[in-house]
Amino acid sequence: MIKLISKWNYPTTVRFGAGRIKELPEVLEATGIKNPLFVTDPGLARLPVVASTLKILDDAKVPYGVFSDVKPNPVESNLTAGIAAFKKGKHDGVIAFGGGSALDLGKLIAFQAGQTRPLWDFEDIGDWWTRANSDAIAPVIAVPTTAGTGSEVGRAGVITHEESHTKKVIFHPKMLPAIVIADPKLSVGMPAFITAGTGMDALAHCLEAYCAPGYHPMADGIAVEGIRLVFENLPKAFADGKDLTARAHMMSAAAMGATAFQKGLGAIHSLSHPIGAIYDTHHGMTNAVFMPYVLAFNRDAVEERIGRLANYIGIKGGFDGFAKAVLKLRKELKVPHTLPGLIKDLDMNKKQKEHIADMAIVDPTAGGNPVKLTKKAALKLLDEAIAG
Repeated sequence: MIKLISKWNYPTTVRFGAGRIKELPEVLEATGIKNPLFVTDPGLARLPVVASTLKILDDAKVPYGVFSDVKPNPVESNLTAGIAAFKKGKHDGVIAFGGGSALDLGKLIAFQAGQTRPLWDFEDIGDWWTRANSDAIAPVIAVPTTAGTGSEVGRAGVITHEESHTKKVIFHPKMLPAIVIADPKLSVGMPAFITAGTGMDALAHCLEAYCAPGYHPMADGIAVEGIRLVFENLPKAFADGKDLTARAHMMSAAAMGATAFQKGLGAIHSLSHPIGAIYDTHHGMTNAVFMPYVLAFNRDAVEERIGRLANYIGIKGGFDGFAKAVLKLRKELKVPHTLPGLIKDLDMNKKQKEHIADMAIVDPTAGGNPVKLTKKAALKLLDEAIAG
């Protein structure tokens, strides 16, 4: 029998609904932020959605600075530049606006700007987070414009260590945004590729959380409903980017995935992380490529559980039916079936595969896989994802 002992955490205040971005000045006042640094990515910074949001601040006479030097897979140099902008502008908080990259970097700027120790001293290992000066962490308002990572309700940020090409998770409870504005209207202009990739990231979060071992019935329940929302709404959002109802449900599913994965993630993520760090691939799309291979690898440990899940979301055929539904969803969203379809001119030699497998088995997410991820298993899954 599983020990019924666990630790549960649930997210912050979320102001959810179309048009709620207009409440941004009120939210800043509620959190005591008087001079925020607006952190976004360079692509978004050029779009009307940012201009219209900044106009809300202008109309409310809120002073602010803008920082947009954020890579799709943020690196330490992005963080260093962001901290410099934060300090130069004498900012007292952050508005993290965008997809997972901007949200993660915004949270990391607010966290690290007041610390004296190196960033890597706060990696999500044991109780390393206790090394931080909690009083020096600035508050964050998170405004997601994609529906995937769920970083808006997370207490960590992912950043690539440039020298080792390794994705690191930096954790602290106070990195959790004080308030989230989840406005599905902000995601309406998202390109189809990003809609698919971020949506599959939300699915990966929910699915791996549900399959992770341990006792967490609340996370399981949230994950199961999140999976249902993805299957029902992601194809609609992909087919019609202006479907606000589908966009809203996907924004919910993203936050649900990040809430659920406090229970654990697994081999989808532990394999995806090194691929993203080395080849700079889209994280959610990389998860989507690995998903069916890892699902098959975990079958013996999760078959009964996946059968219950399939029944709940109306898929016939138990585990096999669910696995076919995943493949059908990927095809509908134009997800590549293999890594060469995702990474142009991929030529991975044995040494590179060994390096990726070594990175995968020590990734923090590997421990949540329901079947132990050995180096041999990681290499096999990598080969399957390359060959199809």
